[in-house]
Amino acid sequence: MADAAHSHTHVHEPVDSHKHDHLHSSAVDCCSHHDMDVERYLGFYLIGGVLALVSWIAHLTGMTSPLVATLPAVAAAILLGFWLFKAAVTEVLSGRVSSSSLAALAILAAMAVGNYGTAAFLAFILLVADQIVRRTASGAQRAIEQLVKLTPTEARVVGEDGTERILPVAEIKVGMTVRVRPGENLPVDGRVMTGQSSVNQASLTGEAMPVEVQQGSDVYAGTSNLTGAVDIRVTAAGADTTIGKVSSLIHEAESTRTPRQLLIEQVAKFYVPVAIAVATIVFFFNARSPDPLVRDTAALKAVTVLVVTCPTALLLSSPSAMVAAFAAAARLGVMVKRTEFLESAATVDAVVMDKTGTLTTGRFEVSRLAPAEGVEGAELLKAAAAAEARSNHPLAQSILRTATQARITVDAGGEYQEIHGAGVKARTSLGSLVAGRGTWIRTELPSAADQVTAVEARIEGMSGVHVVKDGRYLGAVGLEDKVRPNAKAVVDRLRELGVRTVAIFTGDRLSVGKRVGVATGVDMVEAECLPEEKHELIKQLNADGYRVMMVGDGINDGPALAESDVGVAMGLSGSDIAANSAGVALMTDELNRLPFLMELARRTRGIVGQNIAVSVLMAIIGLALAASGAFIELGGASLGVGAAAVLHFLPDVFVIGNSFRLFRFGEDFLESETIAREQAEASAKRVRRDASVRNLAAEPA
Repeated sequence: MADAAHSHTHVHEPVDSHKHDHLHSSAVDCCSHHDMDVERYLGFYLIGGVLALVSWIAHLTGMTSPLVATLPAVAAAILLGFWLFKAAVTEVLSGRVSSSSLAALAILAAMAVGNYGTAAFLAFILLVADQIVRRTASGAQRAIEQLVKLTPTEARVVGEDGTERILPVAEIKVGMTVRVRPGENLPVDGRVMTGQSSVNQASLTGEAMPVEVQQGSDVYAGTSNLTGAVDIRVTAAGADTTIGKVSSLIHEAESTRTPRQLLIEQVAKFYVPVAIAVATIVFFFNARSPDPLVRDTAALKAVTVLVVTCPTALLLSSPSAMVAAFAAAARLGVMVKRTEFLESAATVDAVVMDKTGTLTTGRFEVSRLAPAEGVEGAELLKAAAAAEARSNHPLAQSILRTATQARITVDAGGEYQEIHGAGVKARTSLGSLVAGRGTWIRTELPSAADQVTAVEARIEGMSGVHVVKDGRYLGAVGLEDKVRPNAKAVVDRLRELGVRTVAIFTGDRLSVGKRVGVATGVDMVEAECLPEEKHELIKQLNADGYRVMMVGDGINDGPALAESDVGVAMGLSGSDIAANSAGVALMTDELNRLPFLMELARRTRGIVGQNIAVSVLMAIIGLALAASGAFIELGGASLGVGAAAVLHFLPDVFVIGNSFRLFRFGEDFLESETIAREQAEASAKRVRRDASVRNLAAEPA
């Protein structure tokens, strides 16, 4: 577990008080004996193993009578078999007969025919091998829990009088002010009220580069405050924090049953009765053989059949891979809400992206004031700022920043109404104001249609906020945001992955959408879309046979995100509605997480298929060897059954090892991303002058 090594240990020590108890269960439980707290009983296992070994040596050397030599084996069989008998009873009572029941039945069968040494060795090997599997799985689970353990147990709360007091995080409420000093991990999600600092958000986003935060910046629990002290107004604490949601999503991966997993479990239900039937048939035909040697080994052959056909590996095939995939995704800042969304991402062949904040940075700047005839630019900007004063839309925030820079006093009082996908209406000291899209202004003020058209021609290619004051059209504020630097590369990579259609759905004007579409190389642009129109377009793509991934950032994208096969919200910068409507949230604004998600989903699907194939193949091979008596011929009674038990656990080890390869998926991705960023920063620092010439030696004389 990750401990924060700081001098203020009372604040930094990570703990388990955030209601993440579900993470402490094994991620790959498949039968009841996995659920037992067996580590405290390892001493009993060793005693049982020693007793079985003593009995075997006594029989082998003939140092005592057969009856006396058998007594240690009887004690060992009872001592070791108890744990499996207990687990089998639990399975039978719960109605989910599985591997423990088959193992217990095999031990009972060996004891019933007097092979106590065989029963003891079988129980010992099963229990020890189970411990190996459990420890392998718990090691991977600890790696997952490191995300959650980064959150401190206590927080430094600042009272209204400025005094500090230490409170457990469980007692922190939304609205409180928490002070975080340099070198400390943040205990809560919140917004910076005072102070400036650099924050390392790698635990959430996978980004190694620290983020500069100041007043108004959002910060997140589990991230590291590096340079300055900050006071934070709490917006979420405990399990409600962003990093707390990561833990709940990983728990979801453990407990959610995908259609494939449900099919596996249905097969396993019939698998156990079939295994018992096969063992009975093997015993029946061998017991009726005229050969006395065959008759003597009939029971042992039936026991080996029960051992090798335990469906443990088959039941582990999907859950183990899903847990590993969720952890790999979380390391790169990709939060997948349910396993079904990860499975759907593997088959996506159409990707639809919103423009603002998704393909573009979402950081708009006012590029042009286009006042109507007889209107001053200052009057237009002042009215636009007053109308948008209470809006959280990126365009509104940009207008307000520009008004502040122009030293315009903004009146935020009065009535306010936001019409989704259209604009806002407000009543302020300036009068009745309407601000929004040009098409909406035309319906609100038809007499100004010609003026709107003339102004739109002056802000061609820009996003426009048109303003009406007391029934008089004032003009439009033209804003632009930049296309993300890697947007075209991401679109190209999506095509390489087999995506047939890449589209932009935007509420902005066609000229703006087309500009971004040409720059990024998408196939189609649907502009001036209302929220319900985006929703209908996604439904149409689904009806046309596409498997659609919708990537959005704003409130208007919520319905479309919910309708798509895989909805992806740009997490940290996106709205809560978008994040809740989507099946996947990107904790970073890097678009290259989209192809990563698809590649991870496809790799996961492939590994689950490999796990199932190997599990079934090994069961068939084991069944053939057991039914033919090959195990008994190989090593006699005890060693033969022991070899069958080892063969039973080989596919378990393969499945877990194969699944946990996914933990490392994306490491190369992060490394190349870091190198590219360092190269870009180095290039940006290079001195560039207009009055210079390079490569003169290469030019002809």
